Amino acid sequence: MIQLLAPDGTLRADPRFPLDVTPALCRDLHRDMFLARRFDQEALALQRQGELGLWLMALGQEAAQVGSIRAVAAHDHVFPSYREHAAALCRGISPAEILAQWRGVAHSGWDPARYRFHIYSLVLGAQALHATGYAVGVRLDGAQEVVLAYFGDGASSQGDVNEALNWAVVARAPIVFFCQNNQWAISTGTAQQMGTPVHVRAAGFGLDTYFVDGNDVLAVHAVTAQAADRVRAGGPPVLIEAFTYRIAGHSTSDDPRIYRSEAEVDLWRERDPVARLTTLLRAEGWADEEHFEQLDREARKLAEETRAACLSLPDPTLEETFRHTFAQEPPLLRQEREAMSAYQAGFTDGADR
Repeated sequence: MIQLLAPDGTLRADPRFPLDVTPALCRDLHRDMFLARRFDQEALALQRQGELGLWLMALGQEAAQVGSIRAVAAHDHVFPSYREHAAALCRGISPAEILAQWRGVAHSGWDPARYRFHIYSLVLGAQALHATGYAVGVRLDGAQEVVLAYFGDGASSQGDVNEALNWAVVARAPIVFFCQNNQWAISTGTAQQMGTPVHVRAAGFGLDTYFVDGNDVLAVHAVTAQAADRVRAGGPPVLIEAFTYRIAGHSTSDDPRIYRSEAEVDLWRERDPVARLTTLLRAEGWADEEHFEQLDREARKLAEETRAACLSLPDPTLEETFRHTFAQEPPLLRQEREAMSAYQAGFTDGADR
């Protein structure tokens, strides 16, 4: 397993994956992870208070997401699953845009073309095929673009992901598959769902593969950068398996205490990706107390803005449902919408009927 930053915060050089580990790079990656975690915590609180219908936490997986998304170009297109909140924030997607779907006011809160970041897919593994098809289009267009597709270890057991891996190789698609192996597909552990690691299976399809410490943001960053460069230069598609851990439940409707021990969770808390980089910053003198205090203030502000943005999201009208059914509204559907609107207008209180 590739590792550049040990759990105790010490650097380990690996000549296969040269990375210019500068104070600025480490501070930037640390900030991204720290703020993503604070956003995640605020969203969890909002769900528990009934303001969100559901939430899937990324606690413990920040290094895998931040390290990878910061290693690709801004014009590279990303296909997430449904837990890539840290990656979404790094792409500039606002808290309100991320929360809209989970509050139930929009199918998706952001424009994929604007951010080069596709909408969340709650159909397990479906985005792998979407990403592969898009990547084939990129190759046919001759664009200097790489596609980055996220999925989890559970999704790797789905037919869609295996079909995507196969077709990506056959079509020589410029794509990097990024598997966040957090070791639990809801309540099913990896030992119960697969006999061979994801990166080994992917190599059997013909992909170049990497196995990296998913809690080491520096290793993830270096590996993803190398993989993206090789794919962009015309190399075969790549799969990166980032070995990490889901500290929280699968979602807010899940109780992980039923299927795993507290001792296991405590072990992985000791390998926390944010704390690991914090230790390095302090040990090397690359960040002083003012830096951490400023970061705390920034995180509190983000939490306040997240809450305010969530509560201010407007409820959708029934008319919007008609307008968003098709990209171009058919005449019959338009007539139905207009009839519905005329019917609603007949009520003096203006409420949806």
